[in-house]
Amino acid sequence: MPADESLQNVNHYSPERLVAGLRKLLTVERLDADLYRGRNRDDERDRVFGGQVIAQALAAACETVEDERIVHSLHAYFLRGGEPGQPIIYRVERDFDGRSFSNRRVIAIQHGQPILNFSASFQRPADGLTHQFAMPDVPMPEELPGEVERLEGQDNVPAEFLERMRARPRPIEFRTVEPRFAGGGNKRPPYQHAWLRAVAPVDGPPSLHRTMFAFASDMLLLGTSMLPHGIHWATEKLSMTSIDHALWFHEDFRIDDWLLFAMDSPWTGHARGFNRGMIFARDGRLVASVTQEGMMRVRG
Repeated sequence: MPADESLQNVNHYSPERLVAGLRKLLTVERLDADLYRGRNRDDERDRVFGGQVIAQALAAACETVEDERIVHSLHAYFLRGGEPGQPIIYRVERDFDGRSFSNRRVIAIQHGQPILNFSASFQRPADGLTHQFAMPDVPMPEELPGEVERLEGQDNVPAEFLERMRARPRPIEFRTVEPRFAGGGNKRPPYQHAWLRAVAPVDGPPSLHRTMFAFASDMLLLGTSMLPHGIHWATEKLSMTSIDHALWFHEDFRIDDWLLFAMDSPWTGHARGFNRGMIFARDGRLVASVTQEGMMRVRG
């Protein structure tokens, strides 16, 4: 299968086409029983974006459970960097189907080698005890500049990153509360907040909104553990990659309405950085939680 063309030349596309392109990218093709193929796109990155592989693995797993069972958690380990422009095969194992819960295991394969190990749990809706943390008191998205505008007014932003952001709009937009990059030895506390949403309406079931958020959940999070050290992904001699990713869905939400991504990093050490995130709907509901650990080495 050729590389997906729906996200090429996106600077010429409307918000609706950007979101349609993302939806197409995250839709997997059934090849055989419990075997699926995911589209891929050519990219200037040297590896496939991890959020894409997580979201496609989730989409494959969703194809094998009853519609009424909604994903409530997923866990993923990144094994190898995926090659851009080449399709990815997803093999699903149906490990468990109970009265309320189902569990699926997925292996993402490229060139005959696994690049991701993934598992997800699904549940029929049920009532139970409830409590949650309160949403942080931060400015609302309408009070914040757009992502490119924020970056243009900031120091220490890598020129190549800013140029790419100007030239290539994305289907998911962010409005950050704090400055995006520390860098230049400018150290900051290990937390950050950002509002995010799809740039156009998304018409689809809750599973589609959760799959699209799984794609977006791999953005920004890993950089939180770098803030206390005054570095960012473009820092010279920095080597950085995701190791694992876990995501819990608590409540239904819409990816095309603003969500607050509240991130912190309690610890770094042993060439690893650990990051957490809580995701709130703008009405204050805690709708999801995420954790991620990444390899982080500064050579020399």
